[in-house]
Amino acid sequence: MTDIRNPLFLARLQPCSLVTDVNLAARFGCGYPWTDDLTLLLESLRGSLVARGISSVIETNKLTKKYGDLIAVNEINLKLVEGDVFGFIGPNGSGKTTTMRMIATLLSPDYGEAYVCGKSIYTHAEEIRRLIGFMPDFFGVYDDMTVLEYLEFFAATYRINGPARRKVCEEKLELVDMSFKRDAMVSQLSRGQTQRIGLARVMLHDPQVLLLDEPASGLDPRARIEIRNLLKRLGAMNKTVIVSSHILPELADVCTRVGMIEKGELIVDGYVHEVMRKARQAIVLHIKVTDRPEQAAALIDQADTVQHTSMQGDMIVAQLKPGVLDYSDIPTQLFEHGFRLNLFREEEVNLETAFMELTKGKQQ
Repeated sequence: MTDIRNPLFLARLQPCSLVTDVNLAARFGCGYPWTDDLTLLLESLRGSLVARGISSVIETNKLTKKYGDLIAVNEINLKLVEGDVFGFIGPNGSGKTTTMRMIATLLSPDYGEAYVCGKSIYTHAEEIRRLIGFMPDFFGVYDDMTVLEYLEFFAATYRINGPARRKVCEEKLELVDMSFKRDAMVSQLSRGQTQRIGLARVMLHDPQVLLLDEPASGLDPRARIEIRNLLKRLGAMNKTVIVSSHILPELADVCTRVGMIEKGELIVDGYVHEVMRKARQAIVLHIKVTDRPEQAAALIDQADTVQHTSMQGDMIVAQLKPGVLDYSDIPTQLFEHGFRLNLFREEEVNLETAFMELTKGKQQ
């Protein structure tokens, strides 16, 4: 039997295009009910494709890197498909950059394997480099060039020649909203503008995979928002993106999937809605009534679905019992007893809350 741990093992299929037509979901046995949340549906479909063995764009198996006695990356397993925007979350020194550099074929693992579009990092490094765009946290620029000259220089290294070179550069400038700076000197750009030019540079050859290491690091609030908007557009273009950050709110609105790494170990990995659901042990409701909030709270507290209630000012906070998903009895009871609602909603779980809950007791 072939040992799949052998770096030379190449039994991988070429990646297929992700099916995004929800009408084809039945072919994969998804059986999803109708939902207006298209993002949630596509995340679930992607997860089903991976679970059923459909080719992944990025796949790692026990990927490991050591520096002496220090284990920088410890047996990381990942499977990402087309269109995934994967948020790689962890503190500085946790192994994010090392993992990305191994996937980019810039660093050799000590153990394990990684595949990009079905190609092994051990035997097809040159081909993989044509398929990826890697943007490190800090990168050098040529200060004596204009923005357009800078992009054209790198386009030439990708063998984009003739009229197509200028066309591609103009398109990428437009994509990152930097056309207005095409004739400016690179040395005159702000940190945020330099990051956007760097992103345009790594997309010149239209890579399927983008590895972005702390792209929003050191940026002002406006530049951070612009980078986040760019990442959303890349996901919509069906690129597979790994974006690292040690600042959780940066990734909350961008990623379809998140991985939380601590001291080289991937301790959480899943689609965003799955991670949020795991982090929330029980649903918490925020309720406001027009009058008599204490009496309303006492009534809610008697419901079979409710664990306990508390008051935050004039707002009732009701925590449901673990596993309870249907709480339609609560507003019904309130209406029957003459209460009128001003507010009735679930408490949201953000990535910071999820990270603290899911990593509790796992950090060394």
